[in-house]
Amino acid sequence: MKKVTVLYNHPDDPKAFEAYYHDTHLPLAATMKGVERLELTKFDSGPDGSTPALYRMAELYFTDDNQLQAILNSPEGQATVADLANFATGGVTVVMGSVCLLYT
Repeated sequence: MKKVTVLYNHPDDPKAFEAYYHDTHLPLAATMKGVERLELTKFDSGPDGSTPALYRMAELYFTDDNQLQAILNSPEGQATVADLANFATGGVTVVMGSVCLLYT
């Protein structure tokens, strides 16, 4: 299984980020047919109340590298990736890797 992880830094305006993320970006991402699973995380403060290092994370799972490449290279995948610049004002890092399941 392959995974794309999108790590969002803290945005300039969290309210504007959340509105755009929910109303525009997630519906756009939903047009990418064939994604096996999507997990979204909004990070909380640390145990000591400190601000988390990252703001949000999205994890998209794919059956294999061929499926990952086909979806990301599709018009829907390209539009979703291009849309990141429209709202991720704090910056974003996208990493890809292989998933090794050790526990269920």
